[in-house]
Amino acid sequence: MNPGYLQISLGQLALAAGLLAVNLGLSFALKLGIERRLVVAAVRMSVQLLLIGYVLEWIFALDHPAPVLAVALAMAAMAGSAAVKRTSHRFAGIYWDSLVSVLGAAFLVSGLAFAGIIRVEPWYEPQYVIPMLGMVLGNTLNGISLGLENFMEGVAERRGFIESQLALGASRWEAAHPEIRRALRVGMIPTINSMMVMGLVSLPGMMTGQILGGVRPADAVRYQVVIMFMIASATALGMFCVVLLAFRRLFDAQHRLRTDRLVVASGSK
Repeated sequence: MNPGYLQISLGQLALAAGLLAVNLGLSFALKLGIERRLVVAAVRMSVQLLLIGYVLEWIFALDHPAPVLAVALAMAAMAGSAAVKRTSHRFAGIYWDSLVSVLGAAFLVSGLAFAGIIRVEPWYEPQYVIPMLGMVLGNTLNGISLGLENFMEGVAERRGFIESQLALGASRWEAAHPEIRRALRVGMIPTINSMMVMGLVSLPGMMTGQILGGVRPADAVRYQVVIMFMIASATALGMFCVVLLAFRRLFDAQHRLRTDRLVVASGSK
């Protein structure tokens, strides 16, 4: 296989932007009113990706753990914040809980994979650490967001039933367990669905990128399998952690449900 790859110039990127004419045409024809948002999103995405490309080139050239750790922590912080912004309910400390869950789950799973499976040398090799950690963080934040949203909505909607269980002598864990279980199951559905059709319906981004870069398809597939197992593990661990932390916030030590601590996020219906 040719180890090289076809470079894409800025002019070719501009030509690729012409593909958005399909979206703009539909928006104009059906009066969807999303033209401005689409253009802003496209420009913002392009600028962000081009900038991060230059930053990563600089980090790769430094060959030092400090900037790699700084980028990893910044990515985790943004993932924790993004997970909360997708929820319609909030409580005091939710951002901290999300950050701890994202950071703990992604770094633990990634660390084990880098040290015990892929065996990256040195451990901070940015070529492996940053892109793989980014994929794990992106999927973990989705799971955390789904888990949190479903748990908080379940508690709010079934408040009467939960309080009746508590009044009849159930512990806070017994009363909250159905909502915890439901939240974790819902949060894992996207990951399971993705794994079920991968290779048959979809070719994942990491594998496609490696193949375009000249890696043998068989080797690219192995990396993709590893990253999917990392994503599934980190998503489950992060969801479990954040839902348990939310459980401790919304059910106090006296086995009372504290829905008064829940507030509807601004802009949510």
